[in-house]
Amino acid sequence: MAKITQLSQLDMSASYSYADYLTWQLEETIELIKGKISLISPAPNVNHQRLSMSLSGQLFSYFRHKPCQVFAAPFDVRLYDRRKSILSSKDIFTVVQPDICLICAPDKLDEQGCNGAPDWIIEIVSKGSSKKDAQIKHTLYAESGVTEYWLVFPYETIIQQFVLNNEDQYQLRCSFAGDDIATSHLFPDLCIDLSELFPDN
Repeated sequence: MAKITQLSQLDMSASYSYADYLTWQLEETIELIKGKISLISPAPNVNHQRLSMSLSGQLFSYFRHKPCQVFAAPFDVRLYDRRKSILSSKDIFTVVQPDICLICAPDKLDEQGCNGAPDWIIEIVSKGSSKKDAQIKHTLYAESGVTEYWLVFPYETIIQQFVLNNEDQYQLRCSFAGDDIATSHLFPDLCIDLSELFPDN
């Protein structure tokens, strides 16, 4: 079988599994969304990376001596219906790379990344990813059982906090803006000062 090193070798309309994904050696960064190839936008800009580092640093400091672990992209997260047991690579059709994720169950971690839903995911929304983050991944993360989901909008300097309800749907719990202090639903004593997160606004 020919080695897959370029996207042009793949059928963008076909469905692929995580087992297929593991064999590819692409220069581009991609995700699989229910078997379909989804391109990740070009390298994030400076503001995106600054926000990612700031958030990752604050979360790392908070969880440093706690059992939960923080990971930043690139980091593979394999998702599937949370009512199913751990699946083999050939049965997994969704692999995403959230900007930041928090995982509290160590048995979900292996050498490839996270197998199952993280407890908390944060996506920093770029102009090219707004539909993907706010619609496609919003639905996907809810279906997979991600308890808390934050959307960070750098240009609007807003954070939207979604929390999974008993019907496995997200409810907008809070929108943080201005000089608000953003607090986590899962970890109420974790506080993020938006005036420090967005210092130029």
